[in-house]
Amino acid sequence: MRVVRVGIRQVLIAVVMIAAMQVSARADASWTTPFPAFRIAGNIYYVGSADLGSYLIVTPKGDILINSSFEANVPLIEKSMEQLGFHFSDVKILLISHAHNDHCAGAAEVIKLTGAKYFVMDGDVPVVESGGKADFAYGAKSENWYPPAHVDRVLHDGDTVSLGETVLTAHKTAGHTKGTTTWALDEPGVAEVDAGRPLHVVIVGSPNVNPGYKLVDNKNYPAIAADYAQGFRVLKALPCDIFLAPDDYKGYIAEREQAFEDELKRQTAGAPGSR
Repeated sequence: MRVVRVGIRQVLIAVVMIAAMQVSARADASWTTPFPAFRIAGNIYYVGSADLGSYLIVTPKGDILINSSFEANVPLIEKSMEQLGFHFSDVKILLISHAHNDHCAGAAEVIKLTGAKYFVMDGDVPVVESGGKADFAYGAKSENWYPPAHVDRVLHDGDTVSLGETVLTAHKTAGHTKGTTTWALDEPGVAEVDAGRPLHVVIVGSPNVNPGYKLVDNKNYPAIAADYAQGFRVLKALPCDIFLAPDDYKGYIAEREQAFEDELKRQTAGAPGSR
């Protein structure tokens, strides 16, 4: 396995993606700070803020946007697209990595402005359509709510999303949310292609156990530990050449899995503060 890095900016954005995957439901000013848009590889572009990743996939039939982030980030995403020479109105499909407000609160606004169709993994559909109120961990607190958005297509593990000649596969890697989605696609348009072989791109939904997550006897999410374990099995099996992180893909997944297993062991043993 080989991790491809496309210039210094891709290395910088590695830090951005890790920060985005490790957040809880609290706010941070840097999440709405503009960041220069740039091409990552092939037809994949970064259009997010300084600390929240949004990704644009450009095709001849229109564009796919992954993660709308907060409502305040939508104008930033639009401006980033324009700086790259693209049009916000060309966004035809909106996807998310998971249904926390820092990744999807701007969805309703994106849909309103572009007419994009919203595709969401089954476990996260009730959350985005309730504006965050159905979230198992954060739904009880109004500061975590956001404008609800209608889902046009309910995704299931292994479903594909196609536009133009681009095909993304939705891998359900639940636990962080009930519908956390890891997106995978093959990128044929990168200079580092080996003997004509397209490179495997992976955008991880989030394998993190947030502070306060209850892995044992969770009445709101009884299958949380089993879902995390299954998610790690999926992530470890995915081929990956392009992964936006400062470490190798396998190393990152192994470190996150160990963190999950350590927390599960602590809670199973009934350590103080585990309930």
